[in-house]
Amino acid sequence: MKKLRSDGRNRDYSISNKLRKDGKSSEEFEIIFNNLSLEDVIGLKLELASKSAFKGKLYGLPLWTSIPTIVKDAILKYALSATRSKREAARFLGLNEFVLKNLVRKHRIDDYFKKKLDKEEELA
Repeated sequence: MKKLRSDGRNRDYSISNKLRKDGKSSEEFEIIFNNLSLEDVIGLKLELASKSAFKGKLYGLPLWTSIPTIVKDAILKYALSATRSKREAARFLGLNEFVLKNLVRKHRIDDYFKKKLDKEEELA
């Protein structure tokens, strides 16, 4: 019988798996986190970060003007983790493959997902 191809080149692109391997998430945390709205998550993250604010700039960034870039980065990571290939991710986002390739390079998406994978391969 022919095996169905269920995963593609993006099979290693999982935000959940990466955060779990980095010790920043767990199954229990994700269950609780899933009950929060996106607005709650963003607001809570900003509130917690504001405790260490520097001259009104969280993380040293002018927050209001940085929001579009932060959100696009998150959506790009999600699209790659939710699809089997970059071609499929481009279609999912309504972009052509050339634009997606440039965005992946600009936002260093491959480095984000593969940095931890490389360390695991060295240990094996």
